[in-house]
Amino acid sequence: MRILRVEATSAMAIYAHPDDADVAAGGLLAQLASEGCAVHLVVVCDGAKGSHTPQADARSLRDVRRGELQEAADLLGAKSLHCLDREDGEVTNDAELRGTFVELIRQHQPEVVVGPYPTATFFAGVYVNHRDHRETGWALLDAVAPAAAMPLYFPDRGPAHQVRQILLSGTHEPDVVVDVSHTIDTKVAAVLAHSSQMAGDSDVIRDVVYGRAEQAGRPVGISFGESFRSVELAF
Repeated sequence: MRILRVEATSAMAIYAHPDDADVAAGGLLAQLASEGCAVHLVVVCDGAKGSHTPQADARSLRDVRRGELQEAADLLGAKSLHCLDREDGEVTNDAELRGTFVELIRQHQPEVVVGPYPTATFFAGVYVNHRDHRETGWALLDAVAPAAAMPLYFPDRGPAHQVRQILLSGTHEPDVVVDVSHTIDTKVAAVLAHSSQMAGDSDVIRDVVYGRAEQAGRPVGISFGESFRSVELAF
């Protein structure tokens, strides 16, 4: 495990649901934006099914989630927000999704792409990783390596672009930790912006976010961290 200092002029975060990027990498994204990096956020699903209330109205919930997502993106300092509006639970690593990712990568030319680790399924015997997360992670990897970098893949989606580094969150095998001590409060604020998912437990959520960041930073001796599996692509 090592501390990673991320430097980029353009970065892209690709996640399944409205709150995923903030929970997984909000500190890193806020740090990059504060240093002048153009941060581009891609969210695959509309979040309209994310409720345990049978009477919840999916259309209203979708609109609420979109507003919360925009607020969180603004807090992080994102330069652009792309909402693909797929239904929750319907994400598939298909050519359409890969092509969309490739087009966005070629458009914004990120040096670093951040997203979910696709093979992690079970966490501590109490959580099953959402299928949307796993499918998004696979589509991200296939879009970055090799499709976006090779012009004969999706030739109508813009000129080829080689991503330098992939950072994958939610992995059981992290090998780098980013120091987010200076942006942890921004991360917490961004997570709390998704208030429709908090069920009135904002204090609990705040403590969880601080606690997990503290846990991630402990092995490398920093106050607050975010851990990732790093893939540095040769080109």
